[in-house]
Amino acid sequence: MYTVKLHEFEGPLDLLLFFIKRDELDIYNVPISRITREFLDYVHYMEFLDLEIAGEFVVMAAELMQIKVKMLLPPEPGEEEEADPRANLIKRLVEYKRFKEAGAAMSVREEEQRKVFYRGYHESDPRVVMEEEEDSSLRDVSLFDLIASFKFAIERMPKKFVHEIFRPNVTIDEQIEYILGYFARRSEATFYELVKDMQEKIRIVVTFIALLELIRAKRIIVRQAQPFGEVSIMRNVN
Repeated sequence: MYTVKLHEFEGPLDLLLFFIKRDELDIYNVPISRITREFLDYVHYMEFLDLEIAGEFVVMAAELMQIKVKMLLPPEPGEEEEADPRANLIKRLVEYKRFKEAGAAMSVREEEQRKVFYRGYHESDPRVVMEEEEDSSLRDVSLFDLIASFKFAIERMPKKFVHEIFRPNVTIDEQIEYILGYFARRSEATFYELVKDMQEKIRIVVTFIALLELIRAKRIIVRQAQPFGEVSIMRNVN
């Protein structure tokens, strides 16, 4: 069993916002049936990868299914029509979105402030050591973007109609070496290109976990040209 722990693990509200932004949904009119199905699908892939899932994801899944049931059931005869069952969830989503956008705005201000140098310093002065700007290995890419790439690769694996039982001998260290060797020959690739020649699903899973380890160690950089677009993987040459 492989366990990967990330320093910043997005919560269930972040996953719901991911769906809303990706599909350009109206946050005030969330299609509960559709978003519940996708939420459970992503949680399933997290469990499949043996990523640590907080209890709040399970609570959110139960809440979404409860809302879905309330929306499907007709009101009892003579009973007044209840308020929209989604109201509380939408209120929390809007509030979370507002705080997240405020945090992103402050991050932009912080990045801009890093580029400001006050008078009295000179880069030729040997006493002054300029701190290099750190390059974020997960800039503009969330864990859910990476899981989307993993889902894309898994769904395009050749379907086998005969079930073969075997235990492939594959380790995270081996796949780390495979990834580093792959990017020694290529400057950039997608996750699907990285694993498309692999036949065993377990090898793709271990490769994905090895990729997370390399991202955490800042040996691999993951970028997106546009929000929710194709994730590009490249080796960190710094």
